Amino acid sequence: MAAKLSTCFFSHGFIGFNNGNYKKNVDICKKNANLRLLFLPSRRLLPAACKMRQRNLSSQHKRQQGKKPPSKQIPTSAKLQPNSDEESEPENSIPNSVELKHIVNHEITFEDDVDTRVDVEHTNEQIMDNLTVPAVTKDLATNRDGGEQISGVQLEDLIGMIKNAERNILLLNQARVHALEDLHKILSEKETLQGEINILEMRLAEADARIKVASQEKIHVELLEDQLENLRNELIHRGGSGKSELELCENQNKILNEEALLASEGHVHSLGKEVDSLRTENLALKNDIQALKSMVSSVKKTDERMVTLENERSFLESSLKELESKLSVSQQDSSNISTLKVECKDLSEKVENLQLLLDKATKQADQAILVLQQNQDLRKKVDKLEESLEEAALFKMSSEKMQQYNELMQQKMKLLEERLQKSDQEIHSYVQLYQESVKEFQDTLNSLKEESKKRASNEPVDDMPWEFWSRLLLTIDGWVLEKKISNSAAKLLREMVWKRDRRIRDAYISCKEKNEREVVSTFLRLTSSQASPGLYVVHIAAEMAPVAKVGGLGDVVTGLGKALQKKGHLVEIVLPKYDCMQYDRIRDLRALDVMVESYFDGELFQNKVWVGAVEGLPVYFIEPHHPNKFFWRGQYYGEHDDFKRFSFFSRAALELLLQAGKKPDIIHCHDWQTAFVAPLYWDLYAPKGLNSARICFTCHNFEYQGTAPASELASCGLDVHQLNRPDRMQDNSAHDRVNPVKGAIVFSNIVTTVSPTYAQEVQTAEGGKGLHSTLNFHSKKFMGILNGIDTDAWNPATDIFLKVQYSANDLQGKAENKAAMRRHLGLSYADNKRPLVGCITRLVPQKGVHLIRHAIYRTLEMGCQFVLLGSSPVAHIQREFEGIANQFQNHEHIRLILKYDESLSHYIYAASDMFIIPSIFEPCGLTQMIAMRYGSVPVARKTGGLNDSVFDVDDDTIPHQFRNGFTFTTPDEQGVNSALERAFNLYKNNQESWQQLVRKDMNIDFSWDSSASQYEELYAKSVARARAAVSRT
Repeated sequence: MAAKLSTCFFSHGFIGFNNGNYKKNVDICKKNANLRLLFLPSRRLLPAACKMRQRNLSSQHKRQQGKKPPSKQIPTSAKLQPNSDEESEPENSIPNSVELKHIVNHEITFEDDVDTRVDVEHTNEQIMDNLTVPAVTKDLATNRDGGEQISGVQLEDLIGMIKNAERNILLLNQARVHALEDLHKILSEKETLQGEINILEMRLAEADARIKVASQEKIHVELLEDQLENLRNELIHRGGSGKSELELCENQNKILNEEALLASEGHVHSLGKEVDSLRTENLALKNDIQALKSMVSSVKKTDERMVTLENERSFLESSLKELESKLSVSQQDSSNISTLKVECKDLSEKVENLQLLLDKATKQADQAILVLQQNQDLRKKVDKLEESLEEAALFKMSSEKMQQYNELMQQKMKLLEERLQKSDQEIHSYVQLYQESVKEFQDTLNSLKEESKKRASNEPVDDMPWEFWSRLLLTIDGWVLEKKISNSAAKLLREMVWKRDRRIRDAYISCKEKNEREVVSTFLRLTSSQASPGLYVVHIAAEMAPVAKVGGLGDVVTGLGKALQKKGHLVEIVLPKYDCMQYDRIRDLRALDVMVESYFDGELFQNKVWVGAVEGLPVYFIEPHHPNKFFWRGQYYGEHDDFKRFSFFSRAALELLLQAGKKPDIIHCHDWQTAFVAPLYWDLYAPKGLNSARICFTCHNFEYQGTAPASELASCGLDVHQLNRPDRMQDNSAHDRVNPVKGAIVFSNIVTTVSPTYAQEVQTAEGGKGLHSTLNFHSKKFMGILNGIDTDAWNPATDIFLKVQYSANDLQGKAENKAAMRRHLGLSYADNKRPLVGCITRLVPQKGVHLIRHAIYRTLEMGCQFVLLGSSPVAHIQREFEGIANQFQNHEHIRLILKYDESLSHYIYAASDMFIIPSIFEPCGLTQMIAMRYGSVPVARKTGGLNDSVFDVDDDTIPHQFRNGFTFTTPDEQGVNSALERAFNLYKNNQESWQQLVRKDMNIDFSWDSSASQYEELYAKSVARARAAVSRT
């Protein structure tokens, strides 16, 4: 049963009015007064658009109302009582359209307001009395099957509550419409009154102004009246004295003027009366304003009642929602009950079917039991028959098997006889073959012996030390310089020495008792055409270990030279003859009976040449006879004229090669001290005939570049004007200075540095020390090769400086060396497990001296020992560390030895458990390799060659087999602390892992073999390119 609602608020989803859209909404209500709404069957009793939102009236909308307040307000609680179900009739549930039009179009003045409001209330009562419940509520009384009642009492109560709620909501909506209409009228009248008040206030202001002017004029008139009175009195007094007519005229004129003023005074009196009337009118207006204010307050009270009605409506809406939720729950329960009933019926049918099946199964089981009993009886009988049959079969099978076995044995005997015959034949044939092979082997052995005898005369001799062959080379070179043999004969003899020819060895041994002339003639008879087996390499350097060593340069020259020599190349070294060299490490040192003249400062100076063998390498020592005694200064570097000293030596070395008739394939110069060789070779000596070589330059540290004023370059004979150019030797940061390192980079065919990482660093602005642009320009011929170490000189298994030699397989000797060094230096040796940190370095800023100082104190804090070996050329650094050494002079855990001691350095490497290298930058570094060779775990910063040789044990990005130490990145105290602490923790807490790490480090191959192979490849490619260029021309 459908109920009809013809209110515009339901059809348009009423959400509240405000002053801005009030008229629009009223017009919509007027147009839709005849609309009807049908309640459709749904779980929601009211559409969402029918729910009202609370009206929000801002303070700017609350204005003063009209003059006459309404005599009767809309009731807030009247007619909100629920009606009974019997009062609702579907035909009379909604008023007709005429009544609605009367409601919507209700516009009256304040005089008719009382009667209209009474009519509105009566109409609302009629609407609420005739409101009906939607037909859907009756549908809710039945379940989904349409057959069974839910609880009748509960349903009736629920329907009644819903009806009451609907009526109350409708009543509230209608009451609110009328209240809004009245409010609109009040606001319009309020605006009108406000306009009138504004006009009256303006008039009042004008009247006040006029009153002020009139009061001023009145005061003026009073003053004039006083003056007139005085004049009159004066005239009366003077009237009888017989004044002249002239004076009387003047007095008459004054009297006339004063009378005119009196006439104006009458006008003033009239103005005063008007002012009084205005005042009375103002009082009336003030009374009216007070009445209007009282009306505005009544409007405010009406608003408050509207808010109260809104709250009641929201409460009713919430109760309606609760009723809806309860109704939906009851509907779900009813649907669940109906589905459960259906399921119960299905289950009962299934139970009946199962009961029937169970009866059938029971009958079948009884039958099966009977059949099973019969089968068991039959089974027993069958088992007895099978047993008897098996016995018979076994007897039969045994007899058959015996017959088969006999036949097989006979067949096997025949096969064995046949095989014996065949084996006899095979053995006979094998014996014959063996005899023949023995004969062939004997013949082959004889032929091999003959061939070995033939080859023995041509193969290199390995039973002589390298010092022997170096002595031979030096002897031959001495004969050439002394003009005792020709250059061509010397070349052939050098090649024989180069190949370690047996004939020249035998000739030398046989000539021990002969004089020099007979020896020379014997050697000349040996000369014949020989093929060169390798390259001829000459190193021109300022250092060579162990005779003249300051840093790593000396180790590189010796190590690389020996490695190349072992690969079959002829290697010679040219050094200055320092007065402070370790002459006891030079074998067969002698002076040649010849002087080599070289140009310098516009003069020719003689140079005495000494020869000797160092570590098996032939070495030429040049002793200049110059008045400045360039190399008789008691030190290798650090003189004020180092630029002149080493430019002189570079030219004298090339002069030696030229006058000795040498034709090297490679001239290898090192660092800025011999970087002059490259431009000197191409500008001066290649045109003179010394043109067979390619120049290789190795910079071991770009921190030291040897720059000097350009004018000093002329001393060695180079053209300053030609070379002091940006693309040649001109320094990149000072145009009036020359840079020997830059010149070597430009003029050399091969440019190397001492590690791949350092090669990358120096091509940046931060690491290139001003030469990064030059290196990038010549990057095709520039590369980094990691240095190696001399594994013969640095070998703990054969080191003569150690108390006990040891190896990776026997580390007991390392512990004994540690205890011995502690006693030697006066350190505490009570606790053998206390770790010892070693450091061997030059104390310069590059090596991170501030981090070394911090490591000393940090090591002491952590309960460890520290030994430092090294000195500083920087005075203030040397003084600082001398102060630290004095502080710990008698300390039981710290010792500083501020000098270089070769034997003690071996001892420290062997005794230390850890070795710290906190360099700010490190081109290569050899100490970390030597330390690992001696089982001292490195603690190093990741830079330069350290980054290429030390890999952190905790770095998961590195394969486990390559992890060999502890590293840190940032050059600060926190980085040092982190690496030291990790090393100490592993040493103290996991000795087994520490020992494995020590053995791994000792087994790493840091020899020069790999590095020398890379240099060998560079040499060979460069020489091949040169020879190819010569053949093309």
